[in-house]
Amino acid sequence: MTTEISKESAPATTPVDIPAVVAGVRKAYATGRTRSIEWRKQQLRALEKLVLENESVIADALAEDLGRAPFEAWLADIASTAGEAKNAAKNVGKWAKRRYRLLESSQLPGRGWVEYEPFGTVLIIGAWNFPFALTLGPAVGAIAAGNTVVLKPSEVAPASSAVMADLVPRYLDPEAVVVVEGDGSVSQELINQGFDRVFFTGGTEIGRKVYESAAAHLSPVTLELGGKSPVIVAADADIEIAAKRIAWTKLINSGQICIAPDYVLAEASIKDKLVDEITKAVTKFESKNPEGKRIVNERHFARLTNALAATKGNVVLGGGSDPENIKIQPTLVVDPDPAEPLMTDEIFGPILPIVTVQSIDDAIDFVNARPKPLAAYLFTKTKAIRERIIREVPAGGMVINQLLFHFATAKLPFGGVGPSGMGSYHGKFGFEEFSHRKTVMTKPTRPDLISMIYPPYTEKAWKMARRLF
Repeated sequence: MTTEISKESAPATTPVDIPAVVAGVRKAYATGRTRSIEWRKQQLRALEKLVLENESVIADALAEDLGRAPFEAWLADIASTAGEAKNAAKNVGKWAKRRYRLLESSQLPGRGWVEYEPFGTVLIIGAWNFPFALTLGPAVGAIAAGNTVVLKPSEVAPASSAVMADLVPRYLDPEAVVVVEGDGSVSQELINQGFDRVFFTGGTEIGRKVYESAAAHLSPVTLELGGKSPVIVAADADIEIAAKRIAWTKLINSGQICIAPDYVLAEASIKDKLVDEITKAVTKFESKNPEGKRIVNERHFARLTNALAATKGNVVLGGGSDPENIKIQPTLVVDPDPAEPLMTDEIFGPILPIVTVQSIDDAIDFVNARPKPLAAYLFTKTKAIRERIIREVPAGGMVINQLLFHFATAKLPFGGVGPSGMGSYHGKFGFEEFSHRKTVMTKPTRPDLISMIYPPYTEKAWKMARRLF
């Protein structure tokens, strides 16, 4: 298959013999050393050290690629990846143990269990918006499961990609965990090697192409995609707190987050107050940054400014942009047309539409008339409203009275549903995502209790089989 995985431009890199690289990683897997729990622990501890000991280097790369502030670099890429690796190193021995199951009486005597087996050699294609967390983070689960790994960082964050290419072989087993840099054609050639599993983080449309390409080799795929993640603000919500939390999470990484609040649905009775409070919060948070938020590149800048120029909504805050420095002011748009780009396409930028709804019923209908989102958020003080939204709004994940934090825990799975993705990871769930759950059953040979059902079949044998099975 020749489907192009990405149309992003990338700096020229030295050509890599991809078949040879993948063959080398497979050879490392064939040695059997990655199946050792001790090897896995050692690699996970080394991965934790990699990000902690190189915090300033990583922060500099994120500033160069994304204009990211040091605190946000630490919070989103460094602390999250280190915590994930530390948790896995602590628990991998427990996760990898056999899970025995009590068999039915008809299966006795015998024993049965689930054996967690590595897939083999896996490919992880990372994303540019959080290049370390979304490349090295999934690698935690892959390593914990005992696989060898090829990492393909995003070419849209070249400084971060170069840092990973430099640091990974210095900290991790250089034969078992390898970084391959390059553009979309490199991703395509990697997929064409027929990996034992492919893990991709990125946009929905490119995710479809990855899925199609992997299908030609029957490679199982995990897709962490995106979508338009809604925030429902009920009339009874704590509006001041909701506004601060929505504003803060929308501004992190210039809104370039797959689970950022994409749009707000506010009940009519509190909409004006919510708009006022979000305006206050954004103004306060960005008081030292009046020129706006940095966008990753000119293509995304043009996409965002074109969508803003096309809006039929009321721009109540921001709206300005700086083409020379590819920056956009944090912008609030009240009641845009549901058919315009701001409401049909994932925004992935510092622009927040706020849509008026008359009731919680209307909010539920609005969300459910659109593709299932990666995340859904709700602000309410009422248990009945909370339980209704949880029950009636499908989404990859949901957070009540906060946003984004479900990504930051190793105790819960993170993933999408439908067009927002398939599969999940973090903590034990990442280990399981990169493990084949192999059924094992063992039986004694004597006494041969099933001899009664061997051919030739008799009426007596059939009656006994009916009782037994």
